[in-house]
Amino acid sequence: MKWLVISQLLAMLTIPLLTLFSLNHVPAMKELPARIQGGSSFPAASSEWLRETVGPTAVGLPRITNVQVVDLNGDRQNEVLVCDASRNQVLAYELSEQGEWQERVIADQISAPAHATVVDLDLDGDLDVVVSVLGNILPDDGVVGSVVWLENHTNGYIPHTILDNVRRVADVQPADFDADGDIDLTVAVFGYNRGQVLWLENRGAERFREHELLARPGTIHVPVADYDGDGDPDIAAIVSQDEEELWVFENLGAGSFQSRMLHRFFNFDIGSAGLVQTDLDRDGDVDLLLPVGDNLEDANAYPQPYHGCFWFENQGEWVFEAKRISDLGGTYAASACDLDSDEDLDVVLVSMSNDWRTENPASVVCLENDGRQNFSPRQIDSEPSHLVTVDCGDVNGDGLPDIVAGGLHIRSPYSRIGRVAAWLNLRESER
Repeated sequence: MKWLVISQLLAMLTIPLLTLFSLNHVPAMKELPARIQGGSSFPAASSEWLRETVGPTAVGLPRITNVQVVDLNGDRQNEVLVCDASRNQVLAYELSEQGEWQERVIADQISAPAHATVVDLDLDGDLDVVVSVLGNILPDDGVVGSVVWLENHTNGYIPHTILDNVRRVADVQPADFDADGDIDLTVAVFGYNRGQVLWLENRGAERFREHELLARPGTIHVPVADYDGDGDPDIAAIVSQDEEELWVFENLGAGSFQSRMLHRFFNFDIGSAGLVQTDLDRDGDVDLLLPVGDNLEDANAYPQPYHGCFWFENQGEWVFEAKRISDLGGTYAASACDLDSDEDLDVVLVSMSNDWRTENPASVVCLENDGRQNFSPRQIDSEPSHLVTVDCGDVNGDGLPDIVAGGLHIRSPYSRIGRVAAWLNLRESER
């Protein structure tokens, strides 16, 4: 019995040591530390970028939920449209001739705005703004969300609540879904434990009738496009809460839709973080970009090897082929744009939960396209940290696309805090 106990103790000590030694000689395991980092840093970008702070510098912990580059007032000069959940405002920033960012408040007292959609909702010839209202930026399954239409008038914007008594709303997108000549809306009700995808039928006189397309919690974005090329607008949706699912709703005409699940991730922790429609390969149909890296449900958000970005290439007949095009720990948002003027689309990614305690973690990354959809990751910057939204467009009027991103700071560390930042694309003469 004595020798049996001794042999068991020796086995308990030696087997783990032998296992560790053996695993270190397995080729895949040698790469494990790098894989766990999730691609925390990359080679520097081949072009040069100048970072600027857009609007006021950060006070406290900023909570920017959305940025867009858009010509809001029709003066052929792009502005930066911002949803600020810490100030509960929707704002526009324009770069003056003197190089100063001028702030304009579009809407005030909007409880945790998630997204602002620019559309002429009343078809009167000017651009309105439709705001997706979370009601609470933190997890909440209460009926706190809404959709607010900011009607464009000479002296500002007039708010109209066109949907309430719903859970947290994350996105709203416009189209004439029933082909009756007015603008309808599709709505991503994120909620928390309960959520929906809706389309709102425009009945005139600020009245909208709700139609449910899907009952799922955690819908983030509902990009609208003609995905099947039949001439009418369809709806895509990414669901991220209980399941990790990519859905489309095929427009059958007269306000009727057929739902289709395009893809389901069996890794329920992959962290779908958004959905972007774009013709990435410029073959004439509409593809989808899916950043993955949202792990805010974890007590300590940390980059994972499965974080990054997927390209869902449209193959026709409702077949979308999933292709992983990049790793990046904590990837939270993506934007497609021809950054280097070589006539193909590059992809910009931003990270929310990279390893910010390291010396040079990537916060903004450009995936440089070689023209055949082979993408090389190049690091543009390592700060600010905790970026959750990004867009591309010319913000300084030089004809080159720039990058704008916003930070959401609800997790430590707080050493690289930023609110809204722009990276200006420098011409040869400006370098």
